[in-house]
Amino acid sequence: MPARRYDSAAVDVSPLGQPLKFEFSGKVAKNRFYKASMAEDLATWNVDNLEERGIPTKELIDLYRIWGENEWGIIATGNIDIEFDMLDAVGDAIITPECPLSGPRFEAFQEMAKVTKANGSLIVAQLTHPGRQLAARIREDTIAPSAIQHPPKNGSVYAKPREATKEDIARVIDGFAHAAEYLDKAGFDGIQLHGAHGYLIAQFLSELSNQRTDEYGGSIENRLRFVSEIAKEIKRRVRPNFIVGIKVNSVEFQEKGIKPAEARIMCETFQALEFDYVELSGGNHEDIGYGSKKETTLKREAYFLEFVRDIVPHLSQTKKILTGGFRTTAAMVDALHILDGIGLGRPAAQEPRLAADILSGKVASAVRPVDGVVNDVILSLMSAGSQMTQVVRGQEPFDLSDEKAFASFQADLGAHFQRFAAAGGSLEFRGFPEISDPDNTSHPYGVPY
Repeated sequence: MPARRYDSAAVDVSPLGQPLKFEFSGKVAKNRFYKASMAEDLATWNVDNLEERGIPTKELIDLYRIWGENEWGIIATGNIDIEFDMLDAVGDAIITPECPLSGPRFEAFQEMAKVTKANGSLIVAQLTHPGRQLAARIREDTIAPSAIQHPPKNGSVYAKPREATKEDIARVIDGFAHAAEYLDKAGFDGIQLHGAHGYLIAQFLSELSNQRTDEYGGSIENRLRFVSEIAKEIKRRVRPNFIVGIKVNSVEFQEKGIKPAEARIMCETFQALEFDYVELSGGNHEDIGYGSKKETTLKREAYFLEFVRDIVPHLSQTKKILTGGFRTTAAMVDALHILDGIGLGRPAAQEPRLAADILSGKVASAVRPVDGVVNDVILSLMSAGSQMTQVVRGQEPFDLSDEKAFASFQADLGAHFQRFAAAGGSLEFRGFPEISDPDNTSHPYGVPY
């Protein structure tokens, strides 16, 4: 039985196939589809030897090869951390200032870039520092703009932060810049700074987490200083045609975050820094923002479109990409009246071929998960992780629109959490739920349900 899909009005999808030129780097994406970042958990991991962490594996490289074969204009990686022990998650790729421009790690990143770009896609690496969102099981202490500990959430306990010193800030700036230079030389087309979802850059931007009294705190101009210094140092080290983008967060535009009146200043700063694009997203670990609460929100396909309308007038040369909720071609095409690119995350895990299938007219929308999945961040992220793992094992991702398949996944997810609890925080535990039902693993990749 074919997967259930969202209903979409019939539209001409050719606008989605139009090239997108970035004004500052001059790079051109072949179409408007942006494969958004997702956690893959497919890099190497070693509990004791930090230098053996975060090297792209054959499985991670294969995953990006598959997306590269399927007409995504721009493909953004999952988090690439800039410290071996201050990372978003076990299994992330990692590049620190100590990583040389040679050797197995560098060669793995070179191969990752090569296979992703083979069919004309651009590959952009998402660079991240978790700041106060560092899990305490990875390391007990961390740095943040201010010594404000992240409250426990969904069973996660976070590291205790101290206020970052000027030396800490210099180390982070060097870390982002070195990773950008490293990836430029490895053949990547660009990087994206993760300034959303409550990570370190977002922490500096938000008054909620930044209560500093020095030049990095207080006014919006001061809170922008950190990301401005990072961007300038990156630009100093990379080639002129290297894309530099940033992801920002709608939640930070709420009370105690970035006030709406400050949005203009922030956007003008991003453009002055020559960011090629801003990816607009939402949420953080305290309020991820992907769910829908109000009736008006439930009816809005792109969760953050209202936020985007406040931002867009202040960005002319810097391109605008929105990630969060696009599922139908009708909504995607309509959004191009105010946006430059359409970001798709979890649908690209369910259907790595989605961009190609839309542009060819094969489908008009994404697979529609069973009720309850879209608004549950844990179910959404865990199912996407399991589906990506299936892809690199040569399996077609299980069908989230199928009630029976979803029920089986829920059982697998429960078993996964039981194993996590039994591991007692051990860093040996990693990965996403193993799919146990043979009906969910029996289709070879490329053979749809």
